[in-house]
Amino acid sequence: MLVRQIRSARHCIFGVLLALQPQYIVAGTENLKLPNLGESSTSLFSAEFEHQIGREWLKQFRAQAPLVNDPILQDYLETLLFNLVSHSELHDRRLELVIVDNPTMNAFAVPGGVVGIHNGLFLYAQSEDELASVLAHEIAHLSQRHFSRQIEAAQDYSAINIAGLLAGVLLAVASGSDAGLAAMTATQAAVQDAQLRYSRANEAEADRVGMRTLYQAGLDPYSVPEMFERMMAASRYSSSNRIPEFLRSHPLSENRVSDTRNRAQQYPRRIRPTSLDFQIMRARVMLANAGSPDEGVALFRNQLQGTPTSLEAAQYGLVISLIAAGRASEARLALDALWRSGRDYIPYVIASADIDLALGEPELAVVTLRQRLDLSPGNHPLTMAYAHALQQAGNPHIAEQVLTEQARRRPETPEVWYALAEVQGLSGNIIGLHRSRAEFFLLVGHLDAAQEQLEYAMNLLGDDFATSALINERLREVIALKNERG
Repeated sequence: MLVRQIRSARHCIFGVLLALQPQYIVAGTENLKLPNLGESSTSLFSAEFEHQIGREWLKQFRAQAPLVNDPILQDYLETLLFNLVSHSELHDRRLELVIVDNPTMNAFAVPGGVVGIHNGLFLYAQSEDELASVLAHEIAHLSQRHFSRQIEAAQDYSAINIAGLLAGVLLAVASGSDAGLAAMTATQAAVQDAQLRYSRANEAEADRVGMRTLYQAGLDPYSVPEMFERMMAASRYSSSNRIPEFLRSHPLSENRVSDTRNRAQQYPRRIRPTSLDFQIMRARVMLANAGSPDEGVALFRNQLQGTPTSLEAAQYGLVISLIAAGRASEARLALDALWRSGRDYIPYVIASADIDLALGEPELAVVTLRQRLDLSPGNHPLTMAYAHALQQAGNPHIAEQVLTEQARRRPETPEVWYALAEVQGLSGNIIGLHRSRAEFFLLVGHLDAAQEQLEYAMNLLGDDFATSALINERLREVIALKNERG
């Protein structure tokens, strides 16, 4: 019975989503549908169901939300996330992280292991521990499977209610808007108490479990109430329609803050030194949210004249702002002050290479990045920077080899396939270009475009039967996915 309801939900979710207008979910939302799990699925609440729902949602989200393409920031957050996960109660660790280009304070977890963070959260968190406290909270929602438990608590499993809950929770948790609330209250009166957010019990449990994860990961559990207090302070200075996004989907109260403060006292306080990595990432986000590169230059010059949390991070912020402003020679002088503290530090190495590229010396950038990459094979930001430098130096064939290997390491990263397609076009590998574009379109949910690219590739093949068989197999998989969507 439940399987039939799930299938019916796949069709009615179209109507539910038409009513949703989150802030940054734009045209194309109507294509978001639940995956067809087939006859073998016996429970709406299996881990595999959640995994499939999360990956289907992620494809649509990538296509519609303004995401951050910053390999340095991505690598930092993935490292922090997986450190937390390794100390958590989460059993299914097939995780995907997305960074949303949005200055608001928000993070979210979608069933199936999708964790999202607004880069604006770096503008509010003052330490790595505070940032980690938010991620640990979201991991706790996943490990405790709050989404499935919330649906299980409902009394009516009709198709429209399942579709409404899934659409409402997924989009509301992602955007922090009231659109998901409208969908859920319109389709499931029995869960009005939960509204667009997890229940108060779910939130309390995520607070408790997340704090334990923080402590076990070697971080400061007191950062949980400190981050909550920072959020509460931000909300006091906001008008009613400018409540920080995180508080819309994770409502705070004085009692909840007090509870986490009391709970933290069960643990010893951990006073950790300032994390340079966190402060460097914060500088990158500050530049990204500055009105212009020149405003970024002014921002970090002002910081350097005062007492910033990290003088080194402020100097780095000045370097990357000068690069973005087209003032590479000044950036070189500013970078010299950082080399004394760590010539092998990856953000500084990449900044140096970016300066070489801006000064018209791509060969120097290639050498710098290759030497550092030898020390950290496969490092994502170094690899992407190295491939770009090779392209700028007129070596797209070598860049293609580098990115082909990186695509094997990170087959779920759309930006790798996008960059690979670009260098394949420059190197003359047009069949490869179409195949890489197809993989990119698959990851962002554009199945028609993926099919079109594979058909282009097929039309260019001669008597290469081995490649033809591979492309035909991929084409059949794409067509099957389209049929599942209906």
